Amino acid sequence: MNGQIDWSELFFSAQGRTSRMASLIAALILLVVAALYEAIPPALHWITGWFVYPPLFYCGVCVLSKRLHDRGRSGWWAALVLVAIVAVWPHPESFWDFFFTLVLIWALVDLAAMPGEAGTNRYGPNPLRPAVTV
Repeated sequence: MNGQIDWSELFFSAQGRTSRMASLIAALILLVVAALYEAIPPALHWITGWFVYPPLFYCGVCVLSKRLHDRGRSGWWAALVLVAIVAVWPHPESFWDFFFTLVLIWALVDLAAMPGEAGTNRYGPNPLRPAVTV
């Protein structure tokens, strides 16, 4: 990665690891796109939603998987985080949303505040300090 972010790989590949800052920027971009889409008239959502939400979910899975890999966890945990986001978006309404809010708090602390695993793990080299080949 040589210090630069490969945005296409970050948004469209779930393989490997990514740094905390790159994943936070990508997550913010995805949330802004979702919020802007939600701002259009709801009557258009039933038609355009089929073309907007699947790519957003796919990109979200890729970004979350790479960050989870950096923390040494399976990318499958991204499914729980995305379900929690969908459940509480745009605001919590039911009893189960308390559980999903706890999941999002865990994800925020674990993925946004905690550093990635030092060195190489089973998902690849550390994106901030790649292994030096001699």
